[in-house]
Amino acid sequence: MKRATRRAAVACTAAAVLAGVAAVPAGAAEGGVAFSRVTVNGGKPIVIGVKEEVEVYATFRMTTKLTYRHGPTVFPYRGKLSNMDTMHSAIIGSDCKVVNKAKGTCDFENWVYIDPRHTDFGNEDAGTWRTAARLFLPKDSQDIDDENHSVQLKRATRVTVNASPEPVVKGKTLTVTGKVTRANWDTHTYQGYGGRSVSLQFKAAGSSSYKTVKKATSSRTGALTTTVKATTAGTWRWTYYGNTTSGASSSSGDRVALR
Repeated sequence: MKRATRRAAVACTAAAVLAGVAAVPAGAAEGGVAFSRVTVNGGKPIVIGVKEEVEVYATFRMTTKLTYRHGPTVFPYRGKLSNMDTMHSAIIGSDCKVVNKAKGTCDFENWVYIDPRHTDFGNEDAGTWRTAARLFLPKDSQDIDDENHSVQLKRATRVTVNASPEPVVKGKTLTVTGKVTRANWDTHTYQGYGGRSVSLQFKAAGSSSYKTVKKATSSRTGALTTTVKATTAGTWRWTYYGNTTSGASSSSGDRVALR
């Protein structure tokens, strides 16, 4: 389902629209609510670029017999539960899928939206976040718990490639260049990412998979260059595997024929 359709379809269920990365006091916490089976983005890092809002899918189970104002949510946070920094511009939740009516157990889905264009969003927000689960109760009280579930937020990277000459004489030298850049959440642009170890990979004509041929380190401006001997026709690409704050990415392939 497309995001716009989903928002229209579940707007009447749990939805919390906040101001991006912001400090949110937890208020008075209540007992009687248990969360379990929390998954966020399928356990994979959340990789964010510079312009596009990212949708993060989450699931969880909640058990409670308490009356609540609107449905529960899960979301990334930092700091203390009593005065947290949250990471979302909006959250939309599903209705309860009853698991055990007598115990008040339901399964839920959440769609967490993160917009890198928000003024409070910056490079310092890359790294490890935790996951909170929250339920708003009557009289402005709430139950909010740390789910002991870490989430990695990473700055997106991009890699380009160019192999020349094309075509190349068999046995002659082929020069492969490119550039690795990383999302700058402060300036909303991609900038050269220097000092990165990037793999040069080759897929021979007729093959379905790439194999790493050698590695190169990007220059201060993110530039990549290396040479190889052309022994067979095929496709070349660069692959960067990422780190704790930066996502992985591969360039498109540049096909080179022999003559």
